[in-house]
Amino acid sequence: MDAVSIIALSMGAAWASGINLYAAVFMLGYMGTTGHMVLPTELQVLSDPLVMTAAAVMYCVEFFADKVPGVDTGWDTLHTFIRIPAGAMLAASAVGDVSPAIELTAGLLGGSLAAATHATKAGSRLMINTSPEPFSNWAASITEDLLVIAGLWTALTHPLWFLAALIVFIMLMIWLLPRLWRLIKTVLQYIGSWLGWCEKPQTTKTATSDHSAEAIEIKSVSDKYEN
Repeated sequence: MDAVSIIALSMGAAWASGINLYAAVFMLGYMGTTGHMVLPTELQVLSDPLVMTAAAVMYCVEFFADKVPGVDTGWDTLHTFIRIPAGAMLAASAVGDVSPAIELTAGLLGGSLAAATHATKAGSRLMINTSPEPFSNWAASITEDLLVIAGLWTALTHPLWFLAALIVFIMLMIWLLPRLWRLIKTVLQYIGSWLGWCEKPQTTKTATSDHSAEAIEIKSVSDKYEN
């Protein structure tokens, strides 16, 4: 594998792990088993039938847990301690037999990317859960699963296209995460006010042009919780 393919595989595995770790592990193992790609030595264990079976079973569990409002947020919270370190390990292993410095660098970058994608997914799901209907959860979950499969396939077959798309995705996350965090704080404050832990957040009636869309979204969250 050339350097571009290795980088795409390393960052692709980390990116996918932050969204759906078990789908990422199973697909990498499947691609290695069927001969569609030659996995680096450190990742060849993913092709082991036991590993693939475990990944498939856990994917089935996540498939259903990820589509139930509230349960999906609990599942994402638990997997904060699983997806991020796993993403770092997969990224470090994907670079193959290299110097410890390169392997550590790949692990740090991979862990950071997995953390960012996990935070984006978890934050988006928390906001989707403010909607009373369950269909948006199903749509988001299925979209995420397809995104992981398509993204890894692109990383393995068209690494340059994947890296270009990943740069766009990272720029989108940089723009989106601060806004998601403000909305998440509003939701958590409303939940805390229900439990008597804090005061209900105050929603502003006016907003500057730069934040008007956020103010509208926060107001809609406020209305959903008050109703």
